[in-house]
Amino acid sequence: MLSTLSLLLVTTALSVVMLLVLSSLAGSKVEGIREWGQANGLAVVALLLFASRGVMPDLLSIELANAIFLVTIALMFVGFRRHLGLPVPWRPLAIGGLASFAGVVLFHYGPESTSLRITSVSVFHGAACFGIAASLPRAEGRLRYPYAFTRIAAFLLGLAHSVRGIFYLADAIEPVSFIAPGTANLIFFALGTLALPALTLGAVMMSNARVLSDTAYAAEHDHLTGAPSRRAFFEAAERELARARRHHSGLGLLLVDADHFKRINDTHGHATGDQVLRDLVHRTQDVIRKVDYFARLGGEEFGVLLPDATGETALAVAKRLRSALDRSAQTGAAYTVSIGLAMLEEGEDVASLMGRADAALYAAKEGGRNRVECASARTGASVGGA
Repeated sequence: MLSTLSLLLVTTALSVVMLLVLSSLAGSKVEGIREWGQANGLAVVALLLFASRGVMPDLLSIELANAIFLVTIALMFVGFRRHLGLPVPWRPLAIGGLASFAGVVLFHYGPESTSLRITSVSVFHGAACFGIAASLPRAEGRLRYPYAFTRIAAFLLGLAHSVRGIFYLADAIEPVSFIAPGTANLIFFALGTLALPALTLGAVMMSNARVLSDTAYAAEHDHLTGAPSRRAFFEAAERELARARRHHSGLGLLLVDADHFKRINDTHGHATGDQVLRDLVHRTQDVIRKVDYFARLGGEEFGVLLPDATGETALAVAKRLRSALDRSAQTGAAYTVSIGLAMLEEGEDVASLMGRADAALYAAKEGGRNRVECASARTGASVGGA
């Protein structure tokens, strides 16, 4: 038959499992892992103390056990706040925890009431769960479902703790035993003890999604400039090519290259060269259209995909970009760029489009740099610049 003791042992085992799972994520540097791990470690101690009720002194199985368990939910709350990069409201958290613990002491050594002790801790646990739910924003991508699961779970647990507190408050005139086998007592006891594993599951899901998201971002972005990587660019190019064929729309490609970049590195040092690349990326992202896709292809060369663009639109974007990146008059590491432009033709693939844009870029370099050259139809030759 199910009992509070068996629930305690099951929850203890779950906390141990969650602690092991969290320890496997410790090297990921995800914020909140440390606090969640500490919470589950302390929960194991608190649950074992609860299970020793009637065997160990009440000071240990009541006061110490409840104090530790209050700290566990507080640590879970702190972990979620830090994971989300939010400030921790230390004062309200400390005041609420101390008030809850004071209720445990009062209704143990004053007017004895297990019901009011349960109500006292339920208020704090419920407030912490509601706080966690309120802290979690709506997310997209890999983070969407872990955030949604944790937010809903935290809210429902906060609601359960609130109902639990009200239930025992209404029953306070009757002495309730901590290990009473009644159905209601078992249900509310389960809700109280299983809250931590449920929240930890959400934390693990969020952490795993964050690790995957960060890994994917690192793989798809250049670590120096933050621009999408060459691999991400070619994946986007294939998608846009398929889309252009499907909708019979235009697709332009700009290849942008910083002029005399080796000279900048040799004259001013690589740190200045890196700053030039970051500045180029920042200014480019401000100039191109929202639908355009920009990436670093390698070294000082960048690519810009121009979906749904006519030749006139693409040329206008290229000229605007060249003008914005003409930093020849600035002090320090002045720079300019050369740009090669090619428009997708019927039956052309990405490699061919890239080849023609590259030929146009070469023509821009040969033509004096700091200019835009447009590729001719499938010949790779330039047909004019600006």
